[in-house]
Amino acid sequence: MNKTPQQPTLIDALIPLITLIALLATIVFVFDKEEVAGPNIIALIMAATVAAVIGIKNGYTWKQIEQGMIETISMSLQAVLILLMVGSLIGSWILAGTVPTMIYYGVDIIAPDYFYMTSCLVCALVGFSIGSSWTVAGTLGIGLIGIASAMDMSLTISAGAIISGAYFGDKLSPLSDTTNLASAVTNNNLFSHIQYMLWTTTPSFIIALGIFYALGINNGSQVVVSDIVILQNTLKDSFTINLFMLGPLVLLLFMAIKKLPALSTLIVGTLVGCLFAILFQWDVVINAANNASLTPIAAAFKGLFSALYLGYSSNSGNEALDSLLSKGGMGSMLYTIGLIVNAMAFGGAMAKTGLLQRLVQATLSRVKTAGGLISATVGSCIGTNIAAADQYLSVVIPGQMFVDSYRERNLNTLNLSRTLEDSGTLTSALIPWNTCGAYLTATLGVSTFAYAPYAFFNICCPIIAIFYGYTNFKLLTVEP
Repeated sequence: MNKTPQQPTLIDALIPLITLIALLATIVFVFDKEEVAGPNIIALIMAATVAAVIGIKNGYTWKQIEQGMIETISMSLQAVLILLMVGSLIGSWILAGTVPTMIYYGVDIIAPDYFYMTSCLVCALVGFSIGSSWTVAGTLGIGLIGIASAMDMSLTISAGAIISGAYFGDKLSPLSDTTNLASAVTNNNLFSHIQYMLWTTTPSFIIALGIFYALGINNGSQVVVSDIVILQNTLKDSFTINLFMLGPLVLLLFMAIKKLPALSTLIVGTLVGCLFAILFQWDVVINAANNASLTPIAAAFKGLFSALYLGYSSNSGNEALDSLLSKGGMGSMLYTIGLIVNAMAFGGAMAKTGLLQRLVQATLSRVKTAGGLISATVGSCIGTNIAAADQYLSVVIPGQMFVDSYRERNLNTLNLSRTLEDSGTLTSALIPWNTCGAYLTATLGVSTFAYAPYAFFNICCPIIAIFYGYTNFKLLTVEP
């Protein structure tokens, strides 16, 4: 006869979390930043194992714990399909010239007299088009830092503008892995999540742009932006560039506004991208096959399917452009999918054994209001970014911890997914030992402590989220 499992102690609940943090800290110390992805996934499943052992000690059976892990993982399967399609969408849109066209016209609005503000805007546009703040910072950001140096402008403010814009675009892009991750962890529709984030994201970005405008209004220069001109010329040599190439983006936005299912929207966007590639970028599609012995039809087939799974590989000779455009494909999403599955396994083991509930109980013991709950979420996200040094985990772990608490207080979980992004995604760039902070410092050549005070967008979002919580402004509720 099975005995009733005993309630876990706070020490029981802390052991798996401390194990995870210790493993992640060791991984950051031992591995290079390019190598930490795989070990982070292993750390999650090992921490899940520790949680299972404690659960068995408290009277649960392995079958019960395993079932809890499977049930939690099953909740993320829709997000897995969406992530796979996002990878294919990126590959098809680059091949179709949609992403190159967005980049071409985005960098065209650079105005030397308003360098900080326009840098932020351009990075936001490109970040939205490709869904990756890291890629923007590592490509366009490098060029903008070089331009700032030539203009004798502040590199710290420039870095803050680049990061603010890149993270704004990343945060609102349906192509972003963290945006998909936040909606997946809370089991929310992707486009509803993006739409609801506008309430905190828009005022934060307007504040940031206003400050960058004030800082840069008298620091303009008439220096020729040669790097941008070269980038644009290379784009025109490599792709057919015109406004009509934005058709797939317009269609995707239209379907998103109509609130059609995210997965079907992404599938249609990918297929239309493939159609545009065949109609307007035939030579690019043929070259993507990288096999001169194939017939044109066979080469086109291989080029399309290679881009859909492996992503697009740019060989223009322009290193910055090649780095910017060599991305996409279902294969590029496998790390994020692995992270989701193992994180859900960890959360499932913690939840089934009562350990997660014990942690939430301790965290929320003094929380009496919606503002307190939002503040606790923000604090947990920042704490996870500091302790675990990974922005993905700062979304996943607090997301798993707090989702039931929002439901118990009759708050729509869109409030949680929004707050996870406002604090987990954005503050990762402000912590020097976090993978994001370390990457941005190495890429832009400006220390995290130096640029952090000027990443105004990243700073404003968590503050506005807490303000909304205590004023009950734009907090969605549900009927009891």
